[in-house]
Amino acid sequence: MGLNKKIKIDDLKDNRAVSEAREKLRDNRTRGIVKWVFEIIVTLVFAVLVAISAFQTVTLQESAMEPTYSVGEKFFVNRALYKFSSPKRGDVIVFKTSASDSAALHIRRVIGLPGETVEIKDGKVYIDGSETALDDSFIPEKMQGSFGPYTVPDNCYFMLGDNRN
Repeated sequence: MGLNKKIKIDDLKDNRAVSEAREKLRDNRTRGIVKWVFEIIVTLVFAVLVAISAFQTVTLQESAMEPTYSVGEKFFVNRALYKFSSPKRGDVIVFKTSASDSAALHIRRVIGLPGETVEIKDGKVYIDGSETALDDSFIPEKMQGSFGPYTVPDNCYFMLGDNRN
């Protein structure tokens, strides 16, 4: 009989040890799950903040860039790029003509950089009096007419659409 009592007490101790171990395991598992969920939420919030501040969706509403880009076509625009560098000739950029938040967005190709002199002779674009015209093989039809010479002011760019007639 004493043996039975001892076995029952040992069973109780074992059950306590097992139940404590189960509780610790559940606590560790719960902490791990909570930590994992928290890390996912923080990552998603960070990703959304980066996306909001660095990128913008733009819909082309003008035919100035056809046929390179069509009216109604949507783009993701990297708004952070030109905070670290300047536009280069040939870049397609999105800009507003005024500082108003409601101002329309325009999409054009950079042709002239600040301080350069742009001249269009017989439909060909020349920079700083160069004898060689800029490559215009990407435009659908030969541009007509003449313009300039025009010196691009500091902090400004000379832009043209790809549909130049």
